[in-house]
Amino acid sequence: MEKIQQQLMKIRGLLDLRIFRVLLFLVLGLVLYASMFSNVKPEKMDLRLFSIANQTVRSPVTISDKESTEKKREEAEDSVQDVYYMKKETNENRVDLITSIFDAATEVKKELQDQVNASEGTSQGQESENSGGAPSDNEVVDKMKGKLTEEVTRSISDSVLLALVSSSKEELSVAKDVTITAINTVMNRRIPADEVENSKRLVEEELKLTSMSSQLKAAVIELGRYAVVQNEFFDLEATQELREQAKESVEPVKILQGQIIVEENQLISREVFRQLELVGLTDNQQSTLPFIGLALLVMVMVIALYYYFHELKVSGDMKQNYLLLFSIIFILSIVMLKGISLLQQFEFSDLGYLFPAAMAAMLIKILVDDRLAILTTIILALSGTILFSENITSSLNVNIGIYIICSGLASIMFLSKQNQRMKILQAGMFVSLINIIIIFALLFINNGHYNAKEYTFYFGGAFTSGIIAAILTIGLLPFFEAGFGILSTMRLIELSNPNHPLLRKILTEAPGTYHHSIMVANLAESACEAIGANGLLARVGCYYHDIGKTKRPQFFIENQMNIENPHDRLPPQTSKNIIVAHATDGAELLRQYKMPKEIVDIAEQHHGTTLLKFFYHKAKQNGNEVREEDYRYPGPKAQNKEIAIIGIADSVEAAVRSMQHPNPEQIESLVKSIIADRLQDGQLNECDLTLKEMEIISNTLCETLKGIFHSRIEYPEITKQKVKQA
Repeated sequence: MEKIQQQLMKIRGLLDLRIFRVLLFLVLGLVLYASMFSNVKPEKMDLRLFSIANQTVRSPVTISDKESTEKKREEAEDSVQDVYYMKKETNENRVDLITSIFDAATEVKKELQDQVNASEGTSQGQESENSGGAPSDNEVVDKMKGKLTEEVTRSISDSVLLALVSSSKEELSVAKDVTITAINTVMNRRIPADEVENSKRLVEEELKLTSMSSQLKAAVIELGRYAVVQNEFFDLEATQELREQAKESVEPVKILQGQIIVEENQLISREVFRQLELVGLTDNQQSTLPFIGLALLVMVMVIALYYYFHELKVSGDMKQNYLLLFSIIFILSIVMLKGISLLQQFEFSDLGYLFPAAMAAMLIKILVDDRLAILTTIILALSGTILFSENITSSLNVNIGIYIICSGLASIMFLSKQNQRMKILQAGMFVSLINIIIIFALLFINNGHYNAKEYTFYFGGAFTSGIIAAILTIGLLPFFEAGFGILSTMRLIELSNPNHPLLRKILTEAPGTYHHSIMVANLAESACEAIGANGLLARVGCYYHDIGKTKRPQFFIENQMNIENPHDRLPPQTSKNIIVAHATDGAELLRQYKMPKEIVDIAEQHHGTTLLKFFYHKAKQNGNEVREEDYRYPGPKAQNKEIAIIGIADSVEAAVRSMQHPNPEQIESLVKSIIADRLQDGQLNECDLTLKEMEIISNTLCETLKGIFHSRIEYPEITKQKVKQA
């Protein structure tokens, strides 16, 4: 282990140089890229036109097939029939036209009759050689034509006009009604251009059945045929609109991810080959896009990690420690992830659920912090979606990604309390439960149909993942803690053993100091746990915080039992030097025994730069010119909550011990005055204690001290007389 620590020290030394830190991030990026390279590399297939497929080929992507979409739209457009509309006004116009012709015949007939009557009413007895006589046929036809338009007269023969005028009024009325009825009957139907002649025949057949004179019947038949015209016309606008609607209603044709393009032993036709080209599966397409995409994803991951460590607010040595620690855990996790993914070639595509996703999260949560643990979980989840995509139709296994991220976050949430190292196995059980819930949620959402054996496999994989993560965390944690000098719970428990050489040294050489340290440990531990700080570290640190007093134990009041106080004979400056030296002597002694840095810091910083008021005022009373700075501890001030609390508890215990029969009010007043004095003296300026936490610390110390110094019942003295009587 010492050799490993030496090697790690050398590596941490290199990390002092920025170029080596950048190189380390590049190594992490290369590890990520190399692990996923084969999973994004397009599979090469022998897919030639008119060859036989040697395997079933599925589409690796979802892509729009524009050519097929356009073809379907053309088919939909061609399937739309032309739209025709019936022009009803045509029927009305033709009926009105025939009616006008009959009305014209009636008018001409009346005019001719009036003319005849006028000629018959000339003077009686007078004879004229030119009187009397009916108009000629030509005159009748001319009169009719005068009543009609040129277009009508061109379309209707003279015999029709003559027959209409020659018929009686009754015959003309009947002929009119019959003709209009027949025209209405036929024209109320749709008459396209190619049906006009058939419609004319229908009118003719209907009019032939009427009982009229042959001359008049022939006339009305000709009029009926003339009246029937086309009334159905092509609607270009409506047709185009319907065709557009038909085209728009066609959904874009897509080749879906996982869709079978060609089955095994099937001929690769031109259409199939075109689809293979479209999804990029033909031999002549070597796309670099997957590699570029992977490089961009890895770049984002590495940048996120770099930004985290760049913004991490810890000392340079600690940052290097964390960076190296994270790199080892992260690479170990990626190697495990890749190793499990390689088993996919044996058709075990669901083995990814066995990956102990919570291991890295728990280790980093315990050894570094929550934020890095969450970031690591996200990166592992993204990597898992690519690494476990071999035997599925998608290029990303989203289910595995969700599973890994939920598993990691569950472990981080469970270990959010103090004494987290003691709950690793419990966290593993909790993660197993979450894994089971998540995996079955994903199976049910996908509406998969599985048998009992498959459900058992998923249940076992999810449960095993959480347990393995806890076991690996418990097993690896001591190695990381020892290798990186991280103070673990197990190490603290070892240091708290009374048989430790330094504790035995305090007990034998300075028993008063040992008792004092135990009392301070009780106070500091309860106060630390009340605000969420590390109570165990505070307790163990208190055991060793005054180890420096063993060098000159008799100069400290708790060890001056039945002896004269040597400070009474010493000048204040000498006494000050002896008292102040116990902090630096203690730190030096702890370093000689290779104690953890946290314990050394407690011994060195628990007094901060406080003033030795007794000797300072004593020196001033002696008339010496003294500076306050000369009677202060060298520091440094408390750098964290635990050391600040130990310093307060140390002063409080010593002060309360010097009081005679302290009551709760006196204890509370004393505690608050000591905390206020530390605040005003600036001793808490360099730790992150809040005012609210200091109020909690004050209340906790008071409660603990009241329990220690509680009042006891005074038993009355039994007099000798009472004894004799008894």
